[in-house]
Amino acid sequence: MKPKIIIICGPTASGKSELAVELAKIINGEIISADSMQIYKELNIGTAKPNKIEMAGVPHFLIDIKSVKSDSFFSVAEYIKLAGECAGDIINRGKVPVICGGTGLYIDNFINNTRFIEHDNDLEYRQYLEQFSGGELHARLAEIDAASAALIHANNKKRIIRALEIYKITGRAKSEIDAESRLEGPEYNFVKIGLSCSRELLYERINRRADIMLEAGLLDEAEGLREYQADIKRTGAIGYAELFDYFDGLCTLGEAADRIKQNTRRYAKRQITWFKRDAGTRWICMDEQNINKNIEKCLKII
Repeated sequence: MKPKIIIICGPTASGKSELAVELAKIINGEIISADSMQIYKELNIGTAKPNKIEMAGVPHFLIDIKSVKSDSFFSVAEYIKLAGECAGDIINRGKVPVICGGTGLYIDNFINNTRFIEHDNDLEYRQYLEQFSGGELHARLAEIDAASAALIHANNKKRIIRALEIYKITGRAKSEIDAESRLEGPEYNFVKIGLSCSRELLYERINRRADIMLEAGLLDEAEGLREYQADIKRTGAIGYAELFDYFDGLCTLGEAADRIKQNTRRYAKRQITWFKRDAGTRWICMDEQNINKNIEKCLKII
């Protein structure tokens, strides 16, 4: 039988981290993060990165593994490789891997055992594309690779540019290449649990968490990273770009806080849309914040 891996996924502020930790304690698990922002060492408060108290002694992997100061791009292929290594090590030690996060691109490609083909880079072409808006680039991608365009948001310039770059280098659509890379099938037996709650309640939690982050020192954290703001903006991390605009006099602090909340709500909406596409996901409602009841729901699914 294939080894079992538990996945806890869902939108931001839905309660994934706490649930994953408590579940891991019960099933003898260790946690592999699937969060594209928590990989960065310098981004702590704004990424809701769990601290040692919140980790409660449960080992966590793929957190704090990269610096925003680095010019290198952290790819999905790199995540799959590292997550696979972590999962193998956890299983070999007789424990259960629990993947927890909201980056659907990481989770889905790991589940599908995607084998990425390494492509060359065309830095000159990439720099040329940077001059266009996300909307313009997205429209161009839709003409040559409608399938990829449907999966990539128009604001995600980094991924759009990479898809266009791959097409220029290979002459083939990224979606076509990705489909071929999934032919081997899953390596593990996955149990995918999605966390949901009413939209009104989720947005309330998002707004409250943003206020808590600001009270906890997000402003100071962002100010200490101002020299790297171009790099941080490229990551798409919410909570920093908005404060950089405040530092640059482009908005008030109150306006920046409102934008953080609004952008996080929009991100959560995109996450929900992404995860709802997978009919294999087993959903549990998190409207009631009773950890024991929610753990019972997970154990029944597992």
